[in-house]
Amino acid sequence: MSSGYSSLEEDAEDFFFTARTSFFRRAPQGKPRAGQQDVEKDKETHNYLTKEEIKEKVHKYNLAVTDKLKMTLNSNGIYTGFIKVQMELCKPSQTSGKLAPSSNGCMNTLHISSTNTVGEVIEALLKKFLVTESPTKFALYKRCHREDQVYACKLSDREHPLFLRLVAGPRTDTLSFVLREHEFGEWEAFSLPELQNFLRILDKEEDEQLQNLKERYAAYRHKLEEALSEAWKPGQRSI
Repeated sequence: MSSGYSSLEEDAEDFFFTARTSFFRRAPQGKPRAGQQDVEKDKETHNYLTKEEIKEKVHKYNLAVTDKLKMTLNSNGIYTGFIKVQMELCKPSQTSGKLAPSSNGCMNTLHISSTNTVGEVIEALLKKFLVTESPTKFALYKRCHREDQVYACKLSDREHPLFLRLVAGPRTDTLSFVLREHEFGEWEAFSLPELQNFLRILDKEEDEQLQNLKERYAAYRHKLEEALSEAWKPGQRSI
């Protein structure tokens, strides 16, 4: 469980993100679904920022910060800052000697770089809590609040959370991040042996349910036959 604040810098070098990519943003493919147009619009209007635009946005961002978690712009145009991620894990996760966050939604604050991807953030969170399950079983969502409506959108592994944080500003009631397990039905997150094991479990449960059902109706049949046998004994009259 998180104590409310933690930084990847505090634990190990493996958790510290370094600059490796450019500021180019991949344009989304396809038309956004109904109800999510405003949420997806940021991907179209902020695909690329110049160094001057980044400098201006970082300055405005820091002026709006109220919790001292400001962004720092480096001379090479890469900036670092903080994102808060809510852990919404619905079931106990496999860990190596440490309890993983439960479903009560604990918050973790991460210090990252503008070049870090969603995939790297997920891996870092799982490492921090010593979760041994594959990162492909988890997804990072952005939760946007617009006009009394809340929209949740799963981020692709190649998106940059700090960029989204910079564009949206520091207010978490406008944009927040949530780590969740993949929703039921997203079977691509599991390996072939795991899927085969699920099928075996389902087959076993189906057999058990069928057996229980057969035993239940067999008991009813036996009681009915006993009642009929008593009712039709020779010498007894029906009332």
